Amino acid sequence: MLRTRLLWFGLGFAATGAAISQLVWRDLWVDRYALSAEMKEKFDALEARISHLESVPSSESKPAQVKG
Repeated sequence: MLRTRLLWFGLGFAATGAAISQLVWRDLWVDRYALSAEMKEKFDALEARISHLESVPSSESKPAQVKG
């Protein structure tokens, strides 16, 4: 009788631990995915801004006009 209760307690404890670890793992995975998606979005925006700045002609590349 005591062994049976101990067995059921062990199985219940293991199942509860597995369920909790599954929830924690899923939560950590979602956070990691959200962080990587946010970083990708920010780097894409930065790349777009840099490419826009590179395509705009700067005032230094224009020849200077000399008044005479």
